[in-house]
Amino acid sequence: MAHRALLVIDMLRDFIDPDGSLNCGPDGQAIVPAVAAALAEARGAGDPVFFICDRHLADDSEFRVWPAHCVAGTPGAEVIAPLAPVAGERLVPKRRYSGFFGTDLDLALRERGVDDLLLTGVCTNICVLYTAADARMRGYQVAVRRDAVASFDRRSHEWALVELERTLGARLV
Repeated sequence: MAHRALLVIDMLRDFIDPDGSLNCGPDGQAIVPAVAAALAEARGAGDPVFFICDRHLADDSEFRVWPAHCVAGTPGAEVIAPLAPVAGERLVPKRRYSGFFGTDLDLALRERGVDDLLLTGVCTNICVLYTAADARMRGYQVAVRRDAVASFDRRSHEWALVELERTLGARLV
């Protein structure tokens, strides 16, 4: 039987708060209740929860592509209050799109016997997609909760859902 973990990707103030420096807009705010529901389900089932969090250096090279956001130690890099982690839930800081790149996420999942991931968060076509791709390349089963992911624009979001399902074999739930 598969052991599942919930990944909450980049539900951070700079992405979700209306005044965040890289705000995903109303679609990002609209998924908060669905992500909260996924959190409640995971917590109720005793599934491990991992918050995958952009944490950039002040001079991060990613800021050549994107405006400065989620700089370590700033309020914008914090998980939004309605989804605040509880004791025992891990925050995994990342500097690139994938939650696996340059982090210990894979090790932490394997130490808990996890082989099935449920992904939620932002942005569908960026950090959710690349985390899912890296997860699949590492042999994890991947599901994406359709009502709990969003992006800057719906066209990119819809494209990513197709890519997740058809190319990566992720289950859309």
